[in-house]
Amino acid sequence: MRRTFSTAATAALLGLAAGNAAQAALFAVDSGPYGNDTAGFAAWYQDSHGRVLDLCLSKALSSRVAGTPDAPSYMCALLPEPGVFDDNEDIVFPGNFPSEAFWFTADAFIQQGGVNLGYGAALEAAFNTEQPVDGDQISFARIRLRVDLTSPGSYTITHPYGVEVFEVTADDIGADGVGAINLTRDIGIGAPGDFSGALKGDVGPFLRSVNGPYEETDPDTGTLERFVGDPNLEEQVTGSPFGTNYLRIQGPNGLDLRTEVFAVSGKLSQVQLQTPLIIQRSTYSRDSDASGAPLQSQDLFVQAPPPPGLASFRDSAGASVEMTEADGTGHWYGQSTAAPTPLAELEVRADNSATTPPNAATTLPTILVDQVTIERAEYNPGSGQLLIVAGSSDRIAQPVLTASDAASGTPIGQLDQPVEGDGALRRLDTGISPIPPARVTVNSANGGSDTEEVLIVQ
Repeated sequence: MRRTFSTAATAALLGLAAGNAAQAALFAVDSGPYGNDTAGFAAWYQDSHGRVLDLCLSKALSSRVAGTPDAPSYMCALLPEPGVFDDNEDIVFPGNFPSEAFWFTADAFIQQGGVNLGYGAALEAAFNTEQPVDGDQISFARIRLRVDLTSPGSYTITHPYGVEVFEVTADDIGADGVGAINLTRDIGIGAPGDFSGALKGDVGPFLRSVNGPYEETDPDTGTLERFVGDPNLEEQVTGSPFGTNYLRIQGPNGLDLRTEVFAVSGKLSQVQLQTPLIIQRSTYSRDSDASGAPLQSQDLFVQAPPPPGLASFRDSAGASVEMTEADGTGHWYGQSTAAPTPLAELEVRADNSATTPPNAATTLPTILVDQVTIERAEYNPGSGQLLIVAGSSDRIAQPVLTASDAASGTPIGQLDQPVEGDGALRRLDTGISPIPPARVTVNSANGGSDTEEVLIVQ
């Protein structure tokens, strides 16, 4: 089995910038101190939609699905293990604690047409030694795929947190096709006691049942608790950062199967945190039309909790501008047509106080910059000449543009030559020998920048 795309390609396949994929996941983690009540683990994680999930150790039972004495219908993913964790006894650390526990899980299955696909996404608490020993606590974000197949070929699996593409060979199929695709990706395992690595994983925002949240009572404490889903049920979910709230496999001979139901677990925390806010872009443009009338805008893109959350910004003229979110993924956009002030400090606000428990509003500053676009970056080995053509979204002031080696930061020169046919573009044609930069960056005096790979031409 050969993977032809990693999840780094996921965002590109879905029309997003790969650099923003991680920003679409988790936002914050409990920084401690960590006590025995959570077995030395972080008490909670917060996603970019503002939801906070506690380490799920409750013995609350589902009121929708009846369990049995040997298999209680827990709302948390509690995994009994002989000699390690007895779920009939109190959960105590150290002494009686599972070797694996979870802040969040989501599982789905497809069994049809010779395909047996199992999918799991989880935010997991575990131990380096695989036994509950103090000082060995770790956490990670996991994506797991197990697929039995009958035919070799190219397979694409789309799930809530990405897209995976596999080339499956006859050797992978083997005699019975079991495990023809076998992927486990754990991101975030660091030094014991450091739980920040999972923030960079593929899991998040947390999926949640469209029928939830559910309320159940912890039998040990009598506390009414709220859960994002019931792991004893398979239900439709929402929360995918890409809007792909389903599991789908496509393959040879027209294979195209999908499911939209998942079994989800996660206990909503009572911890009240600030509203997550990630400013992705704050740029301006200005030009004039044929009559000389101004064409100008200030454009902001942020990631924040979707409605009922709110997002707004104060433009360089001091006016408040409401932002818009269209698809429930938490990507907001707002535009002001007031005259922009380059390098002005704007104020962005996100308010998720309508949630339960509420997130306090967050306000962050951002600098208004122009948008730089590199049109050409070419190197001719024969002549040793490097050509860079770029422009700024500020076609009125036309700020100074300067090029540098993207890797080392070594200055290359100023783009000070006009481009025939387009007065807004500037060019730099300079000799570099014997090795050109692999990538170049063009910076504007008004704060914008762009980086592109250098094309080798003959």
